[in-house]
Amino acid sequence: MISYDDNYNPLIEYWEWANKNPEKINKKIHIQLNRLARDITDITSDVYFNYKKSNHAIEFVENFCRNIKGKTAGKLVVLDLWEKAFIAAIFGIVYKKTNLRRCKRAVLIIAKKNGKSLLASAIGLYMLIADNEGGPECYAVATKKDQAKIVWDTAKKMVRKDVWLRKYVKTLVNDMVTGFNDGSFKAVASDSDTLDGLNVHFVVMDEIHQWKNGYQLYDIMYRGMDNRDQPLSLITSTAGTIREDLYDQIYEEGSNVLTQEGFKDDRSIFFIYELDKKEEWKDFSKLIKANPGLGTIRNEKSLRDEWERTKANKSMYLKSFLTKNCNIRETDSQSWLSLDDINNEKTFDLKKLKPRYAIGGWDVSSTTDLTCLTFLFRIYGDEQIYIYQQYFIPEEVAEKKIIDDKVPYDKWRKRGLVTYVPGNKIDQEFLFYWARDFAKDNNDFIPLWTGFDIWGADILMKRTKEEYGENSVEEVRQVFKVLSNPMKELEADLKAKRINYNNNPILKWCLANTVIQQDNKGNIQPKKGYSKLRRIDGTASLLDAYITYKRHIDDYLNII
Repeated sequence: MISYDDNYNPLIEYWEWANKNPEKINKKIHIQLNRLARDITDITSDVYFNYKKSNHAIEFVENFCRNIKGKTAGKLVVLDLWEKAFIAAIFGIVYKKTNLRRCKRAVLIIAKKNGKSLLASAIGLYMLIADNEGGPECYAVATKKDQAKIVWDTAKKMVRKDVWLRKYVKTLVNDMVTGFNDGSFKAVASDSDTLDGLNVHFVVMDEIHQWKNGYQLYDIMYRGMDNRDQPLSLITSTAGTIREDLYDQIYEEGSNVLTQEGFKDDRSIFFIYELDKKEEWKDFSKLIKANPGLGTIRNEKSLRDEWERTKANKSMYLKSFLTKNCNIRETDSQSWLSLDDINNEKTFDLKKLKPRYAIGGWDVSSTTDLTCLTFLFRIYGDEQIYIYQQYFIPEEVAEKKIIDDKVPYDKWRKRGLVTYVPGNKIDQEFLFYWARDFAKDNNDFIPLWTGFDIWGADILMKRTKEEYGENSVEEVRQVFKVLSNPMKELEADLKAKRINYNNNPILKWCLANTVIQQDNKGNIQPKKGYSKLRRIDGTASLLDAYITYKRHIDDYLNII
């Protein structure tokens, strides 16, 4: 029997390995490991690492779960370090007060043929048999029954291959049952008539990139866990082709929690194995970022053959290769900026800067969405471009978006970054008076020119002209010809850290969400993409102000 030392911690071991081999791990995995390591080593944390619980789960998998395919079929599973760390993060991190595990949702996004279904099946059997839960209801679910049965069938075959598991688990046509604890493990689809009244202890949602209209099923299963003390939702997938559905929702949630300030979800872990940049696919050594099982679980020669074939015929194979082997979503446009390009932690105090003149930029939502105001400042003798932004959202809409989209507008509001507009839609009169009063309260600065995407901003433009003069309003048409060159110049200024945006987390989020759309002449313009979570309002407002600044740069610098 395999047994680990009482102080064995694969999570810390994997974290240390990642720090020694940064070229083999993407940034999101680095961030997740750093946070988990911090949580279990910080004495002020509300959680600690329970070696016994972690070892119990890992030892179960390696002592009783067997491979079902290929040369190793029938042999016991030997977990890679990254798999042990994933299991340890789920089962080993527990609350100090209750000794109950913290993780309620574990997300594993990984390239194909890295053993995710086998791992999910083993975890499912542990939850059914060894989690010390009375009457554990375990489910493998998908929108279609054949998808739901992939993990369930793997678990069923594991049971049949191991004499110990066969003693405790009875396999039926559509169920696995355990008499000693009244447990069951079923595969169900969204069209099943058995989804009501579930008391879920464990659910695995495999290959969610294939799910169409998956939100309702996800919600039913997640709400079904409410009456359990230590339930677990395990979500596994590669990237895929279906846009604006559950995969995009989960992926964006994870990306926001890991990379953006203000987004928080301590009860979820996100192991997102992907390339940091699309162009990294050209370097075979980078593929391990999306394939942590390369050389152990994933056959290296097989992947190299696919890679060579793709290089030789990109038009035929590249899209599929990027999706399945690199976890780059199909139709993913090129990201405009990297996180390193965006990050600038410099701040400023507007009261101390005392600018006399500014340039504005508005991105006004239709009625119920996010709106952004940008004020751009330069100070005489200072090369920095200072950016102040304020965001607006209807008060009656904000709460729903906080819950549904998991965007922390309430936290940003407390920091003074977001203003709630009374009512259920954006009131342009309110926006104008807020901007005017803000300028008066801050050294009475004057916005000499303000850039607008004129669609839907009639009232705001009218009030701006009345207050600051007919020539104070600038139309910024949202077309390649107008946006391309300034966008490239803004990119250069951001990379050079000339743009001091007061470390605004909302602008960071918007910039990170911005992808570029390109025409056949190489011109670019910003694009939000397909997910409702990928807000770029701050980017659009900043660009309107920046374009207006570039149009009037000589006059503006002479005035200040």
